[in-house]
Amino acid sequence: MFKRLLLTAAAGFKTMIGGQALIEGIMMLGPDKKSVVVRKPDGELEVKTGPRKLLKDRHPFTAWPLIRGVVGFCSSMYNGISALMYSAEFFSEDEESEGEPSKFEAWVERKLGSEKMYNLILTASMVLGMAFSVFLFFLLPTALGGAALHFIPGFPLWGRNLVEGLLRVAIFLGYLILCSHLKDIRRTFQYHGAEHKTIFCYEKGLPLTVENVRAQPKHHPRCGTSFLFVVIFVSILLSSIVFSFIHVENTFARMGLHLLLLPVVVAITYEINRYVGGHDGALCRLIRAPGMGIQRWTTFEPDDSMIEVGIRALREVLPQVEGADRW
Repeated sequence: MFKRLLLTAAAGFKTMIGGQALIEGIMMLGPDKKSVVVRKPDGELEVKTGPRKLLKDRHPFTAWPLIRGVVGFCSSMYNGISALMYSAEFFSEDEESEGEPSKFEAWVERKLGSEKMYNLILTASMVLGMAFSVFLFFLLPTALGGAALHFIPGFPLWGRNLVEGLLRVAIFLGYLILCSHLKDIRRTFQYHGAEHKTIFCYEKGLPLTVENVRAQPKHHPRCGTSFLFVVIFVSILLSSIVFSFIHVENTFARMGLHLLLLPVVVAITYEINRYVGGHDGALCRLIRAPGMGIQRWTTFEPDDSMIEVGIRALREVLPQVEGADRW
């Protein structure tokens, strides 16, 4: 099935427009615009569209190979968390009965102002989100591997690298599978499917209607989930190479080296995904295949109301010049 999906994706136009599922909404990023569309509790669509401010426009060196991967990853995290917080505002529980802000909240807002306080919360959320991901997928496997192999004296370092790598993959897949069974997250994953289907429809040159979008595949070869999987794979490969030359047995020292290698891993992964996303050779399809496979846990069939959100979000960011968004 995934081979058929990969071949279908290879047949049409490739766009650089990408998106992210939100709480009852979708964010779309175009070449020069960003849009967030949320289905409010009353059923109406809330649309927020504005120009994209790209760091490379002010600092061209951030678009250099390898550097652009780290910059792009941080930018994606910031945009994603910002859009997620915006969508959550429409569904906060007991919003009207929250009463007066706490003394701490009032003090922070008085000292910083509401806009600076929002940016502070956003930055803190991004840092905490990145820290959680790094701990769960990079540091925890190293700690667990070190703890388990502590009781096996003389275990070879190459074997430890293998154990840590397998633990990293197992934790990553376990996390995705667990999330897919949570009711609220599963609904967000349905919006993920709507995002993919809408982009597929656009890439095939079909009119953006609910009927046309509904007929498209829900798994997309240039999904961010694939990027995360390649990050895991590259980290395993790179750390195995590094630790074969640098014999480090201390668990905390290995964790520190993993942190130092992380920007390199992200930079290499970005370049791989950038190339693979624009080519359709056998090797590229092979690299995309695992990411397509794990989308069975992160992408579900949307209903028509979700598809409408995806269509509106995509239309908001379409470039004025045809072809300006080509991959």
